[in-house]
Amino acid sequence: MYWIILSLIILAICLILIVTTLVSLPKLGDERTNYIKMKAQSYVFTVVIGVLLLEIIKSIYLTAWTDSSYEGMNPFSFLVTISVLYLISLLLSKKKYGG
Repeated sequence: MYWIILSLIILAICLILIVTTLVSLPKLGDERTNYIKMKAQSYVFTVVIGVLLLEIIKSIYLTAWTDSSYEGMNPFSFLVTISVLYLISLLLSKKKYGG
């Protein structure tokens, strides 16, 4: 029960920080703002696709070659992890390309 509350708190903090960072980006100009967002989104998209491919491989392995069944991943923890990763990527991109 406590991990659910902790996860909700972490997700809320990440969402607030992401919105704050995105609001502060328009001061940099249109081209740099779009470039920073594009870099952060492309990195996180690559990680998400990689994780999903690994989950597919894990599912195929567990169902085809073992006697156990695949239970899947928790979507809420996946969302929290991706939110944290996007926030870190956005802040690093802003620091690197923001001037």
